[in-house]
Amino acid sequence: MRDSLMKKICLRYIAAVWCLVTASGICRGADIPHIDLTLIPPGRVTDKIDLDIRAGIVNSSTDSIEYKVGIYLNGEAAENLLSFDRITLHGGETRELRFTLPTAGLNGDNRMILSVTRPDGLIRTEKKFTVMPSDIRSTRLIDGAWIGLYHWSEEEGKHWNEDIRQMTCDQWREMVRSMHEIGMDAIVLQELFRNQAYVGAHDITVENYSGKAFYPSKLYPNRMDIICDDPVEAILSECDSLGMTVMIGVGMFAWFDFTPESLDWHKAVARELWDMYGHHPSFYAFYISEECAGNLYNNETTPLMQLRRHKEIADFFREFKKYTATFAPGKPVMLATNSMEVLKGANAYPAMLQNLDILCPFGFARMPQGDLTGKEAANTLQRWCDEAGAHLWFDLEAFLFNPDSSLYPRPIEEIIDDLNSLDNFEKVFCYQFPGVFNHPEASRRVGEKRTVDLYIAYRNYYHWVTSRQRDNASNTPDLYIPIKR
Repeated sequence: MRDSLMKKICLRYIAAVWCLVTASGICRGADIPHIDLTLIPPGRVTDKIDLDIRAGIVNSSTDSIEYKVGIYLNGEAAENLLSFDRITLHGGETRELRFTLPTAGLNGDNRMILSVTRPDGLIRTEKKFTVMPSDIRSTRLIDGAWIGLYHWSEEEGKHWNEDIRQMTCDQWREMVRSMHEIGMDAIVLQELFRNQAYVGAHDITVENYSGKAFYPSKLYPNRMDIICDDPVEAILSECDSLGMTVMIGVGMFAWFDFTPESLDWHKAVARELWDMYGHHPSFYAFYISEECAGNLYNNETTPLMQLRRHKEIADFFREFKKYTATFAPGKPVMLATNSMEVLKGANAYPAMLQNLDILCPFGFARMPQGDLTGKEAANTLQRWCDEAGAHLWFDLEAFLFNPDSSLYPRPIEEIIDDLNSLDNFEKVFCYQFPGVFNHPEASRRVGEKRTVDLYIAYRNYYHWVTSRQRDNASNTPDLYIPIKR
């Protein structure tokens, strides 16, 4: 039955995109050289972390081809060579190559270069990264942020959902530039489909899925009622020009749903998203939008169902990662979980993390009584990630709840405290930018006035930290006092 469903969805997809393929002059068996270089983490890092370097090679021809693959640091001279491989790929085959580089001693701006020689010539690409001196692993900065193209909860998004619905494509580009101005150079697109079902409480399949897309999907053409026709293209193209990265939200099938049906849906959508947007240099990773509780079984109460959810999430990431590697080798996969009850998932994390590149949990500042402290939960997750070879990043909540459950900007003092007390994360992202931060000169203010105040306060903090970085000084948090307005 499942094979039949997947055949149908694949045929549907092929029919939808065939015209695009033929129009571009690509024919079956054509040799389209494709290489990709990914740094984990991207952009700005401290000198206390190791850089995970991944090279993705795709042989899109029907013939076997030999590749000579070199990874260089700051120049293609022999003395700059970090890694060299000679590989042969059969027609249609892909390969991911990895190299780990300690960043100690590399303070300042750097370039990582991937050079691939084929019988018909040389292909190269490069990524820039900056290493800042630090006494901790974290940059003490917000390195990126989630963008919800329309907030999933009308209650939570009460103060900005109508504003964000009215955003034009140019205004999305403007927002990207305002993020770049304060060093938030990575974006997580929260979800590219809206569907409010929950695992175990729906009968959705890949065929009857009725969620609404935030982009012009051929697979599922129902659209969200937003002004911008393709905010994904607007955001990616602007990020291309600024050297930023974007994590593409593959979802929402259903909240917390990692069942086989959800897996099939995610495979089909990930392939469509890659075919539509994979040419963008800023396309950095696949983000699975469904989230999960820290226990990895959510609200299940029976041991049998808890074990079932644990198996589902491990199977999901093993198969999803295997699938995306067939067309986008080297591209990371990320999941956000909450930080609560992680010990109840102790037996499940190792299997999941074997095939999950980045875990980005949230909620450390609001741990329930009787649970681990935020610091203890972070340290526990870090140990499991280290053992599995996965990366642990931080989803910092930049909001608080009003009595009516609507969200409002969190005080800058609390944000700075989180940035400095939870010091082991390679990267810190925040949830979220729209409705929480607003550039004072934005053509459209998304949310209430306090969003402008938070943007200005964080901008002052960002300039203080980066100026000390330029002076090669310690970023001692006690020295920074937020400017009151």
